[in-house]
Amino acid sequence: MTEIEALVNQFPDRFLWGAATAAYQIEGATAIDGRKPSVWDTFSGTPGRVLNGDTGEPACDHYHRYRDDIKLLADLGMKHYRFSISWCRVVPDGRGAVNEAGLDFYSRLVECLLEYGITPHATLFHWDSPQALEDLYGSWRSREIAKDFADYVAVTVQRLGDRITNWITINEIPCFTHMGYGVRQVPPHAPGTIVQTPREVWQTSHHALLAHGMACQAIRSASPVPCSVSLVDNFAVSVPLMETPEHVSAAKAAFPFCGQNGGILYPALTGAYHPEFLQQLGENAPEIRSGDLEIIHQPIDRLGFNIYSGVYVRSIDHDPGYEILPVPPTYPRMHMPWLQVVPDSLYWGVRHISETLNLPDLPILITENGCAADDQLQAGEVLDSDRIFYLRQYLKAAQRATQEGYPLQGYFVWSLMDNFEWAWGYDRRFGIVYVDYPTQQRIPKASARYYSECVRQNRVV
Repeated sequence: MTEIEALVNQFPDRFLWGAATAAYQIEGATAIDGRKPSVWDTFSGTPGRVLNGDTGEPACDHYHRYRDDIKLLADLGMKHYRFSISWCRVVPDGRGAVNEAGLDFYSRLVECLLEYGITPHATLFHWDSPQALEDLYGSWRSREIAKDFADYVAVTVQRLGDRITNWITINEIPCFTHMGYGVRQVPPHAPGTIVQTPREVWQTSHHALLAHGMACQAIRSASPVPCSVSLVDNFAVSVPLMETPEHVSAAKAAFPFCGQNGGILYPALTGAYHPEFLQQLGENAPEIRSGDLEIIHQPIDRLGFNIYSGVYVRSIDHDPGYEILPVPPTYPRMHMPWLQVVPDSLYWGVRHISETLNLPDLPILITENGCAADDQLQAGEVLDSDRIFYLRQYLKAAQRATQEGYPLQGYFVWSLMDNFEWAWGYDRRFGIVYVDYPTQQRIPKASARYYSECVRQNRVV
């Protein structure tokens, strides 16, 4: 590669490179040192809910092996690590007594990261809410959860905030609300609660937004040092079928109506539900009390963007002016039904925040990007060229966003290692490190070497 070609693929000098995980997916140790059940323990322990009857025990046994895992992270050249803190380790009943053993685990984890020169980025909620609150008042169906969450956040930040200065309130509100509550049918995600109307589902995401807003306030009040506060969303991305003016305009017009964007991303970042989106919800719109939107719309220092796929949009000559296109059956995808390969979704997600929402100064981190592949361990190695292909294309889209001046500041690959993939159990592998579950051996895949080289050279390799 020539010097000019290398520069074309280069990222900015202070670009953050890292890897991401989540507590329930890797920690195991679900019933020791004072931890009590989360809704995912209950959900995965219910027959028929998770593939092969898998549960989060022992997962990757990270609770006991975290030092080796952090050393592996350092060996791969990572300087940033996004992990989540389990609410039911720190405050096992969701409210009330604090579990010192739980806080001590995360304190030791953070100390180990700092010993290796790795910056911690802590997510305060990644789907594992305490089962005790589900039993008490129905988890996210109740406004009470926002205050309980903020109280847990305050305790955690008070105790760890001298060493953690990058905080994320909540991960992917659409998933644990709109996939966790099913209208007259069992949903595919914990808490797995059946409700009677779509309005009840929208009420859960509204309560999650309140929890985010109150958590932002709690972090800033409790942190002993200046810190960064973020929200992570997996907002849906409308990608123009062709980058011509009419199709770009159509993709921007479609953006508020993709997924739950108008009712989750918009209130969090703009202080209001998108008006036309709210009008479309009609009687299904949630109750929004006086003062709610002011609580929800807290200033954030960064937006975390989890991106895996997207939808193509084209311009049409009648209302609404755009059409979201179906995915052809032959379109390439990775080892999940929903994981179509749409690299431009990363670029357009970043661009939509800057242009469609008119927030050009809001810094963005790619807090998750990666793919499931049908990884096979052969002769002691995993040659996952399909994952390398996927990562290379998405990293090119990230590099394009930085080159065009959009405020993309970093990238975290999902995931550091294979883990408990929610309702898919241990059947689907997202890691750049292979986990042999019977022995808990960690084996870096070819993609780990590839990603490590991108980090080392600060460019798309």
